[in-house]
Amino acid sequence: MNTWAVPATEGHAAADWRPGATLDMMRLRATLTARLRAFFAARGVLEVDTPLLGCGATTDPAIESFATAYRGPGTPTAQTLFLQTSPEFFMKRLLAAGSGAIYQLAHAFRNGEAGRRHNPEFMLLEWYRPGFSPAALMAEIDALLAALLQDYRDYQPARRISYRQWFLDETGLDPWSDPVDAFRAFAAAKLESVPPTLPDDDLDPWLYLLLTHWLEPRLGEGAVFVHDYPPSQASLARVQPGPPATAQRFELYLDGVELANGYHELGDADEQARRFVADNARRRAAGQPSLRPDGRLLAALAHGLPDCSGVAIGFDRLVMLAAGVDHLDAALGFSLARV
Repeated sequence: MNTWAVPATEGHAAADWRPGATLDMMRLRATLTARLRAFFAARGVLEVDTPLLGCGATTDPAIESFATAYRGPGTPTAQTLFLQTSPEFFMKRLLAAGSGAIYQLAHAFRNGEAGRRHNPEFMLLEWYRPGFSPAALMAEIDALLAALLQDYRDYQPARRISYRQWFLDETGLDPWSDPVDAFRAFAAAKLESVPPTLPDDDLDPWLYLLLTHWLEPRLGEGAVFVHDYPPSQASLARVQPGPPATAQRFELYLDGVELANGYHELGDADEQARRFVADNARRRAAGQPSLRPDGRLLAALAHGLPDCSGVAIGFDRLVMLAAGVDHLDAALGFSLARV
């Protein structure tokens, strides 16, 4: 019996096989792709292509990777491979090998992320600029988005505000000096509900809660870079000594939508290894499995990463904003609900 026989067509009459994006939307995606490639070609930034599968996964507790197993020649036992949550680690290996300025429009994958602005498979535009400061990269992002989006020219240059000043302006609280109790009290007074599981001894979950439920909804129209994050939120960014110490990280919001995340890239292999260990400790404390750090990335950093800044932009969100739609399903050919 052939278990792979195709079922009768009538049995699938109720299934919606159609893409979420219209033909005009697909043309818009193609137009934006062509424009960004022309932008980087004019500036001498090389387009690269890196693997979707890797031996390493991000240890960030806020991100979950998809895992699979390779069985075949070269592996006496099954080898665990991870769908990449970003092309970052491979691109940094290219930078350490002397690639110079590079960019990539890549598929990325994050487990457990689906909704109005999230899909487990999505497109990232990521690029790295040796010799650029975060401020210089922010200026280049302004130029790119002005080349891609007609409306962005009205926002250029994007407003810039520090993370600390943003909190002070909107809450009166200082993330560098005020205690967790003050943020908990503000959340209880201002938000409709507060998760009962947030810890009493860790400020970052409270900062994230207020950022997503109080600060971001008040951004309104326009473009704004938020820069200089708390050191505890440095991720893969350098930390600038204080006082106060700040992570050299920025994010771009466009019309209230988080669009880009950039760093002055950390090049210290020992510090990166310590952060991987700390990430895994937080994962275990949250009941998540520990993940093996990417040893090849650490070896590349030890060899020498050029002083550079890098950024990732959610391309599907960019299309969504360009088209004036409010759900990723309309900007994607096939979102999770349609695969």
